[in-house]
Amino acid sequence: MALIQASNVSKDYETEEVTVHALRRVTFDIEPASFVSFVGPSGSGKTTLLNLIGCLDKPSSGQLIVAGTDIATLDRKGGAAFRGKHLGFIFQDFNLIPVLTVYENIEYPLIMVQNIPPTERRERVASMIDAVGMSAQAAKFPHQISGGQKQRVAVARALVTHPALVLADEPTANLDSQTAYTVIALMKRMRDDLGTTFVFSTHDTKIVGEAEVLFRLEDGRLATGQGSGEAPHV
Repeated sequence: MALIQASNVSKDYETEEVTVHALRRVTFDIEPASFVSFVGPSGSGKTTLLNLIGCLDKPSSGQLIVAGTDIATLDRKGGAAFRGKHLGFIFQDFNLIPVLTVYENIEYPLIMVQNIPPTERRERVASMIDAVGMSAQAAKFPHQISGGQKQRVAVARALVTHPALVLADEPTANLDSQTAYTVIALMKRMRDDLGTTFVFSTHDTKIVGEAEVLFRLEDGRLATGQGSGEAPHV
């Protein structure tokens, strides 16, 4: 069964003067343990679509099923609970908490989102820090580590809750090419090890070239989807 099922999903934003059609009748399926990129120019609907999948917004019409749940049926509290149980997020600006150490940043969602007991928290955090190669930096603060290391911490934080799905909005935008490829390889390895699905919103050809499934958005419409891993024009 597909992890994400979108059927004729549209999203409109109303202003006093005009209706903006951010997404127009988008239909697709994403299978578990996939490595997927939504590509397209600015304004094509990529971020809007990630916001819908991430339960940060609701479709104007159509049906969006994520991990067996119809997103449109969730209220604000239900959406927050769903995100905490099923989803992880990776951001282009890392979004680490500056007053927390690397260890504490990774531990944070286990305390605030899932309320995991201390013994299990320690085991999960230690395992995840080791997996992303940041054990030696566990006691450092975000300002003491590089951009690539910050993104490694962000990956670990997204995965420490054992989500079925990780959403990443332009996760390599602030990284140099070599570091970006290293982070992409890390995410693929974590996908292989944990079975987590990664869904990216990007125009970065490095991610596009590594994707196993590509969906191209143009003016809110799904123009093409392919599984070759070959980078289209973006």
